[in-house]
Amino acid sequence: MALIERPAPAEAPAVATPSSSFGVFRRPVESTGWKSWLFTIDHKKLGIMYGAAALFFFLVGGFEALLIRLQLAGPNGTILSADKYNQMFTMHATTMVFLFVMPMAAAFANYFVPLQIGARDVAFPRINAFGFWCFIGGAIFINTSWLLGGAADGGWFMYAPNSSVPFSPTHGIDFWGLGLQITGIASLTGAINLIVTVINMRAPGMSLMKMPIFTWMILVVQFLLLFAIPVITVALFLLMFQRNFDATFFTVEAGADPLLWQHLFWIFGHPEVYILILPSFGIVSEVLPVFSKKPLFGYPLVVFSGAAIGFVGWGVWAHHMFASGLGPISVAVFSVATMAIAIPTGVKIVNWTMTLWGGKLSFTTAMMFSIGLIIEFTIGGLSGVTHAVAPSDTQQTDTYYIVAHFHYVLFGGAILGIFSGLYYWWPKMFGKLLSERLGKWNFWTMIVGMNLAFGPMHIIGLQGQPRRMYVWTDARAGEGFFNLGFWNLISSIGAFILGIGVLLFFINVFVSSRKKERAPLDPWDARSLEWMTTSPPKEHNFDVIPTVGHLDEFFHRKYEDRGEGDHHDFHQVATAEEIMAEQEANADQHIHLPSPSYWPLLLAFSLPVMGYGLIFNLLLVPVGAAIALASMFGWSLEPHTASPADYDPPTPQGGAELEVSTNG
Repeated sequence: MALIERPAPAEAPAVATPSSSFGVFRRPVESTGWKSWLFTIDHKKLGIMYGAAALFFFLVGGFEALLIRLQLAGPNGTILSADKYNQMFTMHATTMVFLFVMPMAAAFANYFVPLQIGARDVAFPRINAFGFWCFIGGAIFINTSWLLGGAADGGWFMYAPNSSVPFSPTHGIDFWGLGLQITGIASLTGAINLIVTVINMRAPGMSLMKMPIFTWMILVVQFLLLFAIPVITVALFLLMFQRNFDATFFTVEAGADPLLWQHLFWIFGHPEVYILILPSFGIVSEVLPVFSKKPLFGYPLVVFSGAAIGFVGWGVWAHHMFASGLGPISVAVFSVATMAIAIPTGVKIVNWTMTLWGGKLSFTTAMMFSIGLIIEFTIGGLSGVTHAVAPSDTQQTDTYYIVAHFHYVLFGGAILGIFSGLYYWWPKMFGKLLSERLGKWNFWTMIVGMNLAFGPMHIIGLQGQPRRMYVWTDARAGEGFFNLGFWNLISSIGAFILGIGVLLFFINVFVSSRKKERAPLDPWDARSLEWMTTSPPKEHNFDVIPTVGHLDEFFHRKYEDRGEGDHHDFHQVATAEEIMAEQEANADQHIHLPSPSYWPLLLAFSLPVMGYGLIFNLLLVPVGAAIALASMFGWSLEPHTASPADYDPPTPQGGAELEVSTNG
C-alpha cells in the first residue's frame, strides 16, 4: 500500500470519519523476532537484509579471489586444478558483480531513497519484498552448483560455443543461467518499484532538480536496469534452450553465429558497468559536500552528466569485441563512442574536485573513501580510454591489462564508494558510529592492498600474460623489472593485504555494535532529508511529511543565509534535535502502513524449485508452478481495505489525514 497525504480542510479540524473505501487506520500489529524480518515489507529492513546478504557474498567472492591469487603466486601452481580454476574465476566475477555490488546498491537504494525524497514507504512494498527474496533464491541457487557437480566454468561472460554442452558437460552453466534469471527478476521488479516511488512519491515541493544526487543516480540506474535486464534475459533463455533442449542458436554447423551471444551479452554488459558504478557516484556526491562544508559544485552538471553516462553507455558495447572481426567501420564508430563517454565521467570528477576546493575539509573515514574513489577510479578510467584506440585494444584484449583496468574501475570505483556510504550512513541505519580509528586503518589497508594487487597487473598484462591462464612457468617469467614471477607474487601479496583491510571493516562493525553509546542525531551536520528523522528511522520514517523548499532542505532548516547577493553567510538557527522535537509535537495522526506478508517469500521460493526441475527432473517444474500459482492467488486475496475494527475512534486532534491506496 502506498500513502498519499491529504491535508485537512482549513475550515475544520481533521477528524477521522470511516467510509466504505477510505479511512484512518491503526498501524497493524508488528511481528517480533525472526518473523519481523522474514515477512517484512518495510523498505528499511529489506535494505538492511540486502546489505547483509551482499556483504556475505563479498566475503565469498573475496575468498574465491584469494584462491586464484594463491594459485598464481608462484610458477606451476597446484592449489587449483585447471577445471577448478575455471570455476573459481567464473564464480568470483559472478559473485562480485551480481551478488555483491548490485545488491549492495539495492540495499542503499531501498533504505535511503524513500527517506531522501520525504516518503513514508516505497510504491510497491510487497513487490519490493518479492524482489529481495528472488535475489536470495537466485544467489543460493547459483552457489548450490558447488555441491551438485561443480560450478559454472565459462567465465562471467559465458562466450559461445564454450558454454555449450560439448565444452562444459556439467550442470554448472545451467545453474548459472537459471540463477541469473531469478536474480534478474529481483533487479527488474526493484527498478519498476523505485522508478514509480521517485516519480510519484516525492515530498511536496521536491521537484526533480531538488532531489539529492544519490536519488538521481539511483533513478538513472533503474532505467538502465529496466532496459538492460530484458536483453540478458533473452540471452539466458537462448542459452538455456541451447543446453537443455537441443536448440542451435549459437551452433555454426546449423548456420548460426556465436557472435550473437557476444552482442546480446555486451549490449547488457556495458550498461551493467554503469549500473555498478553510478550508485557509488551518487554516494560520493552526498559525502563530499557534507565533509567539505559547502554545496556540491555544479549540481545540474552532475545530474545531467549522470544521465548522459546512462544514455551514451548503450552505444559502446562492441569495444569488448574489437578482436572479433567486426570490420573497420564498426570499430571506428565504437572507438569514438568509447572516447565520448569519458566526457560526462570527467565532468563528475571536475565537479567533485571543485567541491573539495576551498572547502573546510573533515577527513573522516567516509570522506577518505570518497577521495580514494576519485583517485583510483580516475586511474581505471584512464586505462579504459586506451581501449578506445582499437590497435591498442586488440593487443590488450585477453591480457591481465584488462583485469587491471576493470578492477580499478569496479573496486577503486564501485566498492570504495560502497564503503564510503557504509561509514557515512551507518549511524543513521543502526544508531551507532563506526570507529574512526579502525576505519582509517580499514581505508589505508584496502588502498595499499588494492594498488599492490591490481597495479602490477598492468605490467604483466603488457608483458603478455593472458587472462584465465591457470599456471605460468619459469620459462615465461622473464628477467629484470618485467619479471612476471616477481609481479605475480606482489599481486598476490597485495590481494591478501586487501583481504585484511576488508576484515578490519567487519571487526569495526563488531566492536562498534558492542558499544553502549548512541550516535548523535546529526553526527556529520548533514544536508539531506534522510537525516531529518530518528536514528534508526521510525517505522513510518517521518512524523510529518516535510515540505521542501530548497535543494539540501535539511541544511536550510538548520541554517539561515544572512548574506547579500552572491555572498553567503550561513548562521545556525536550529539543531537537528530541535527540528525533530517540532516534528514530534506536530505529528500526523493515524499513520497507516501495510501489513507484513509471507506471500512474496513463498512466490520467490517457487522459482528455484522450477530451476532445479529444469536441471534434474522436469516433474519438479509443475510443483514449483503450483506453488507460484497458489502464492499469487493468496497474495491477490490479501486484505486491501480495513474492517471496521481497524478504524481508530474519531479524534479532534490536528494533523494530516492519510488516504490509503492499494499498491503492491
